[in-house]
Amino acid sequence: MIDFSKIISESNLYNFHSHTQFCDGRAEMEQFAQAAADSRFTHYGFSPHSPIPFESPCNMKFSDVDKYIAEFNRLKSLYSDRLELYMAMEIDYLGDDWGPASPYFDSLPLDYRIGSVHFIPSKNGMVDVDGRFESFKNKMAVHFDNDIRYVVESFYSQTNRMIQSGKFDIIGHFDKIGHNASHFCPGIEDKQWYINLVNDIIDNIISNKLTVEINTKAKAEHNKFFPNEKYWKRLSDAGITIVINSDAHYPELINASRPEALTSLDRLRSN
Repeated sequence: MIDFSKIISESNLYNFHSHTQFCDGRAEMEQFAQAAADSRFTHYGFSPHSPIPFESPCNMKFSDVDKYIAEFNRLKSLYSDRLELYMAMEIDYLGDDWGPASPYFDSLPLDYRIGSVHFIPSKNGMVDVDGRFESFKNKMAVHFDNDIRYVVESFYSQTNRMIQSGKFDIIGHFDKIGHNASHFCPGIEDKQWYINLVNDIIDNIISNKLTVEINTKAKAEHNKFFPNEKYWKRLSDAGITIVINSDAHYPELINASRPEALTSLDRLRSN
């Protein structure tokens, strides 16, 4: 098991969340490893979107898992004198039948698991509510009768169920639904019922002593961190281990907005 708290106490040059050619990333694994080494990172993790039991353009195919493992092992040996590489997956929680706790993932030599929610149940099956707002808006009409409260509540219900099922090491962008929800219904993240849902998740995170990521992927384009900065103090005050991940899909973005997040977190802790 990786001691994330030890790593982050020794170095700010790490990233445990990234996507490559094996899912929806935009470059080969070796390009990311090279970028990390060139940037003098000390620790770097690959975390493709896990295979899931139905077709998804963003998720790794089961047939590619062995190729991913082989390429990781090649790169770990190649870069062993320059940085520590880790093999992981960002595992989608779909419900009781599929998630980080599924036996399938026990068969894989993963260094850690990120548990994330991207899909929620609809009248037409599981639907990905992540991604660009234009796609989300269309899905709201087609799959959810434009019921944004159902979508938000379902996202957080799935997240709580994932936490209870366990067997992951980092919880990924646990309030990310707020991004698309805010475009669909401006001001929704400031409504008390929404805040209560997020705080319920944080209660569960604290109770289970999870490691939380601050995900910086959307900061440059949308001026948002996940989770929202207003929740950082509560997590920090509870002694939760917080890692700063860029969720990089391009090699040049492995450190994107991480310095800003680190500065904001340090400032919060010093006050």
